[in-house]
Amino acid sequence: MNRAVARSLSLAVLLNFSMGLVAPIVGQVDSTLAHTYFREAATLCEREGGHLWGVSLCGPMVFADAATGTIAANRRTPDGPRPRTLGFANTAVEWGGVRWATYIWQLVPADDPHKRGRLMIHELFHRVQDQLGLMVLGGSNDHLDTLEGRYWLQLEWRALAASLRHSGSERAAALRDALAFRATRRDTFPTTSPNERVDEIREGLAQYTGTSVAVSSHDEAVASALAQLADASEQQTFVRTFAYPSGVAYGLLLDDLAPGWTRRVTAESDLGDILMTATGLQPAGDVMAAAARYGAVELRATEEEREQLRLIRVAELRRRFVEGPVLVLPRGRGATLVTTGATPIPGHGTVFFTYRVSGEWGSFETDTGVLVSQDGQTLTVPAPTTVTGNTITGEGWTIALEEGWSAHPGPRPGDYRVMRGQP
Repeated sequence: MNRAVARSLSLAVLLNFSMGLVAPIVGQVDSTLAHTYFREAATLCEREGGHLWGVSLCGPMVFADAATGTIAANRRTPDGPRPRTLGFANTAVEWGGVRWATYIWQLVPADDPHKRGRLMIHELFHRVQDQLGLMVLGGSNDHLDTLEGRYWLQLEWRALAASLRHSGSERAAALRDALAFRATRRDTFPTTSPNERVDEIREGLAQYTGTSVAVSSHDEAVASALAQLADASEQQTFVRTFAYPSGVAYGLLLDDLAPGWTRRVTAESDLGDILMTATGLQPAGDVMAAAARYGAVELRATEEEREQLRLIRVAELRRRFVEGPVLVLPRGRGATLVTTGATPIPGHGTVFFTYRVSGEWGSFETDTGVLVSQDGQTLTVPAPTTVTGNTITGEGWTIALEEGWSAHPGPRPGDYRVMRGQP
């Protein structure tokens, strides 16, 4: 086992908010337990029977442990090399000409059947999402780490929770409030609305599907959605995770108010627009009065305090990853990262504090931070402290270079850039 794989355990066992998972003790895949989970997934997707999307969610699945290299699959695996992401990401990958749902074994909840089912179905939806025309990619939602972005998003979540709890005129009033908060946020950040919409289609629909299929009744799904909305507000950042609770809430409301909506949604759809069209509702006219109904004063005070701390934090990260000497890497493939604590640096990208990736240039891992550029094309870390053969290290990060690649001097004194050839 090489050092990079061994240390990757620190990635595989950390909290994965998007699925609501906490990792158990690290260990190789338990094939007996894995096949129990496969049967659970089969029962869920067979019960669903293609009702939601017109296609079966049942399909190839594989659990993998990166450290031990052990896997368990629900069918015979292809010959030849395994996908590089096995054991490093919950995702969907092509393997042997077939689309597989893949799972990090340590992140499969052993003690919560609902969360386990939600995770399994979430990734099984991603497996078929492309054939549904709903696998879309977008840009960054860094505005959701700002005071105004967080404030209006949380008000929208609170109003969506009220909508899920009520019916009739009370539901309609709460929906108008949610739509007003959504519209205000998007008016405040007009260039980012397409990115929010895309994330809600890509990840929100997957989480809605997982939540809906993993329960036996609509009431249970609503209870799960309310819990996810409550949990979401406690996260350090909403940038990469907001679409999960939002997608579940809008999806369940649309189940009630626009039956059959899943057969009409497209990659260009906006879930809020679908809801307005189905109900004829418009955003509340007095958004400030609406905000007061959801604890706006206390929420803004909390967010203003957080914003002061964020500005201090961003200034320090800018010093480390932008202004000081740095090393720049090309992007890699199959990155494994933890969103907890992720912090955007406006105009430059987002710092993730736990990150692992590999590429044709070699492999990289860190537990102290890497700046991923806004376009996702480069990775930046503070300048290295040690170079030993093909291994470059800095404070909390390591690069293992492939033959033919090396660190070349960058445009500023003390900067480096990983490139082919010798410097």
